[in-house]
Amino acid sequence: MELEQEQVIVLISTVLVVFGVLFLIILFTVFQRRKNKLLQERNSIKKQFEREIAETQIEIREETLRNISWELHDNIGQLLTLAKIQLQYASPDNMGEITETITKSLTEIRALSKSINPEFINNIKFIDALQLEIERFNRLNYINARLTILGETKEINQKHGIIIFRVLQEFFSNTIKHSKATSLDVVLEYRNNVLDIVAKDNGVGFEVEKVTLKGIGLQNIKARIKLIKAKATLKSEPKKGTTLTINYYF
Repeated sequence: MELEQEQVIVLISTVLVVFGVLFLIILFTVFQRRKNKLLQERNSIKKQFEREIAETQIEIREETLRNISWELHDNIGQLLTLAKIQLQYASPDNMGEITETITKSLTEIRALSKSINPEFINNIKFIDALQLEIERFNRLNYINARLTILGETKEINQKHGIIIFRVLQEFFSNTIKHSKATSLDVVLEYRNNVLDIVAKDNGVGFEVEKVTLKGIGLQNIKARIKLIKAKATLKSEPKKGTTLTINYYF
C-alpha cells in the first residue's frame, strides 16, 4: 500500500515537473517571440527614421538649389546687371558705387557657395540654419521675417533638428508663395525639457479641414514630427493668417 502511494507521489511529481518544464519552455518561447518582434519593430522604426532623414536631407538640398536659382536670377543677376551698367558710365565720381555693387555681389556669391555645400547642410545646427533662412528672407525682401529666442538655448539632436527645420522650411515656402503675407514671426521658447516653436504669418489663411499645405501636407507634418516624439499643430482661418506650433521634448 505504501509502495503504491509512493508510486503515485512519484508519478504526480514527475507530471508536475514535466508540466513545469513545458510551462517554462512555452514561457521562454513566448518571451523570445515577443523580444524578436520588439527588435524587429525597433529595427523597422530605425530604418523608417533613417529613410525619413535621408529623404528630408534631399528635400532640403532641393529647396536650397531652388532658392539659389531664385537668388541668382532675382538678386545676384540684378546686382551684376547694375554693375555692368555702372561700368558703362564709369567715372571718378561713381567708382565708390561700382565698388559697393561688386562687393555686395561677391558677398552674395560666397553665401550661396557656402549654402550649397552638402556638408554644410548636413552639419549645420538647427538654430543657425533657421537664422540663415530668416536672414535670407529679409535680405531678398521676400517678407518681413523675425526670429525670437526665449529662455536658455539647448542643443537638440542633429537628426531631429533636420526634421524640424524641413517642416519649418516647407511652412515658410508656403507662406511666401501662397499666403500673401507681409510678416513672418518665428519664436523659439526653451522651457525645462521642452522646446516650443511657433511660426506665424499674417497671410490670407485657409480652412485647415479643406486645404493641406502644398507639397508636405498636415498629415505628413504630423507623421514626421511623430518620428522624433514631438507634436505639431496647424491653425488657420481665412483672413487671419496661419500658425504652426511644434512641441519638441528633450
